[in-house]
Amino acid sequence: MTDPLDSLLRALDLSDTGARTSEDIFTGESQWMPGGRVYGGQVLAQSVMAASRTTEEHRVVHSMHGYFLRPGDVNQPITFSVDRIHDGRSFSTRRTQAYQNGLPILSMIASFQDVDEGLDHQAPMPEGIPEPDGLPSTADLLSHIDHPVAQSWVADRAFDIRHVSSPIYLTVEGERTPTNAVWMKCIGRLPDDESLHRAALAYASDYTLLESIFRAHGVPWMTRDLKAASLDHAMWWHRSVRVDQWLLYVQESPSASGGRGLAQGRFYSRDGQLVASVAQEGMVRVPSALSAGAIA
Repeated sequence: MTDPLDSLLRALDLSDTGARTSEDIFTGESQWMPGGRVYGGQVLAQSVMAASRTTEEHRVVHSMHGYFLRPGDVNQPITFSVDRIHDGRSFSTRRTQAYQNGLPILSMIASFQDVDEGLDHQAPMPEGIPEPDGLPSTADLLSHIDHPVAQSWVADRAFDIRHVSSPIYLTVEGERTPTNAVWMKCIGRLPDDESLHRAALAYASDYTLLESIFRAHGVPWMTRDLKAASLDHAMWWHRSVRVDQWLLYVQESPSASGGRGLAQGRFYSRDGQLVASVAQEGMVRVPSALSAGAIA
């Protein structure tokens, strides 16, 4: 068994091959997943780390926009090429392409900024949210289920995820609303590296974001013939963050149509600071009977 935290850190510790074209070239390993496809959050985080390697240490990522182009293969490493598009007095822009077998699997552009002072306000953290300590973990809910996906979610994730409302792994209970909220934190302490924590937050942001779409239609993860995949991903980091401390991830879906759904999310620290915002469109295809409302 591989330690999940060690697996995460190794995936984010990219190798500089020394190869140079007009771009910087890095390689990263792929984490095992039961379906054989690379987890989207992994390649997002690795792309952020690759771009971060080409900027000054004090200049940290504040936004990124990426498109998933092809499914990745967990049995192969990933090559990352970084184009140093622009370096200004306060901001730097980078484009990262992730490749397997010479074909791009993700294309991302990110912006980095020096720490600066300015106007400060935020959307308030929702009230009445139960504390994470009293909520069941994924292991509490799924450890008894003899299924490779369930066991992977229990044993292989580097993050402790606890649903505020009832989880939707097996069934969807309660009101069908296009909202979702989870507490999450890394299962161990990470080094004091702001770029690493921001990349790890991008990694974790892909875990549950589409659940706001699923919950609205009563679709659990274990729905037979459910097909879901991230199409694109945008993220904005507003304030300093530590992913080894509890974060509240509040999610909602304003729209779903045409086999796609839009989901938006906000990360709050436990003391109420809004640390990041996320948006993602995903492909969501469900069995025709469920789509027509024949299955509750």
